[in-house]
Amino acid sequence: MAKTLLVTGSSGLIGSEVCSYFAHQLGYSIHGVDNNQRAVFFGPTGDTRWNQERLQRDLERTGYVHHELDIRDRAGVLALVRELRPHAIVHAAAQPSHDRAAAIPFDDFDTNAVGTLNLLEAARQGCPEAPFVYLSTNKVYGDAPNRIARRELETRYEFADPLFEHGIAETFTIDQSKHSLFGASKLAADVMVQEYGRYFGLPTCALRGGCLTGPNHTGVELHGFLSYLVKCNLEGTEYKIFGYKGKQVRDNIHALDVARFIAAFIDAPCAGEVYNLGGGKANACSILEAFKLAEKFSGKAQVHTYVDQNRIGDHICYYSDLRKMRAHYPAWNISISLEETIRQIVESWQQRAKT
Repeated sequence: MAKTLLVTGSSGLIGSEVCSYFAHQLGYSIHGVDNNQRAVFFGPTGDTRWNQERLQRDLERTGYVHHELDIRDRAGVLALVRELRPHAIVHAAAQPSHDRAAAIPFDDFDTNAVGTLNLLEAARQGCPEAPFVYLSTNKVYGDAPNRIARRELETRYEFADPLFEHGIAETFTIDQSKHSLFGASKLAADVMVQEYGRYFGLPTCALRGGCLTGPNHTGVELHGFLSYLVKCNLEGTEYKIFGYKGKQVRDNIHALDVARFIAAFIDAPCAGEVYNLGGGKANACSILEAFKLAEKFSGKAQVHTYVDQNRIGDHICYYSDLRKMRAHYPAWNISISLEETIRQIVESWQQRAKT
C-alpha cells in the first residue's frame, strides 16, 4: 500500500511541485489541502485554481485527493489529520507577502502562526512519528542581514565581510531587527515547529526559503519575484523596482530542488531542525541581472520604473549558505541553474497565455 503524504498549500508553487514529485517519483498517495486563499489575499491574479486543476488531471491515476480546507479551521485540520494519519506532512500554506501582511495583520498571523500550530498539534495527536516539514522564510532574519558590510558593484550589491563568503547560515540572528508583520508571523511558526521537535520529539524541520520559484508559480507584484518579473516582461507591463537601485540580491531555487530536499529529510528526519533553503551564491542575482536573463529568453525589453523607496524590512543582499544542508544530506545539491529556471518560467507564462 502506498505511503500517504499530506500537503498544505497544494495548489501553490512548492505544494504542487511536492505533490507531483512524491506521486510520480516516489509513489506516494497525495492528499492536498488548499482553499485558493491566495486569490483572496492578492485578487484574481493570485488565483491558483488552474494549478489545482492541473494537479488533479496530472495525478488522477495516483489517487490524488483535494481537500477544500482552510488551515485556520482547527477542528477541520484536527479531524483530517486524525482520519488520514499520513506518513508525512509538508506544510506550504501561507499568507506569503510581507507587504500585504501590514494591511491584514489578523489574517496574516492566523494563517501563518495559528494555522501552523493547528497542524503541529494535529500531527502530535494523530501521527507523531510522521516527519513534518514547514516552509519558513528568510524573512525570519528580519533586516539584520543589511547590517553586514557590503560593497556596491555595477549591477549588484555583494557581501564584503569574509565571514559571509558563502552566504547567511542558520546561526544568524533572528532577533533585534525589523521583520515586517509577515516575517514576525512566519518566525512565530518557525519557532513552534522547532519547539514541537525539541519539546515533544516530533521529527520536524523549518526550511527558511530564499526565493523559491519555478514554472508553476502564480507570481504577483507582492509575492513571486522572478515569476512576476517574467510575466511583466512578456506582457510589456511596467515592473516597479522598489529602492536599492535594483541592485538588491536574492538567491533563487527551483521548486523541484526544494521538493528533492524535502524528500531527503522525510527519508532521514531529525527533530527540531532548521535549514536555509535557497539557491546559494551560484543562483543569486539582482533585479537588474534578472532583467537581462528574462530578456535573453523572451527576446523582449523589460519595461520598468524606479521607486526611490525600498520595501520595509527588505534585504539588500541575501543568499543562503548551503553548507549545513549539504553536510546533513550529502546526496542533495542544487540541480537546476538560475538560467534554466528563468527559461522555464518564460516558457510557462508563454504557454499559459495561449490557454
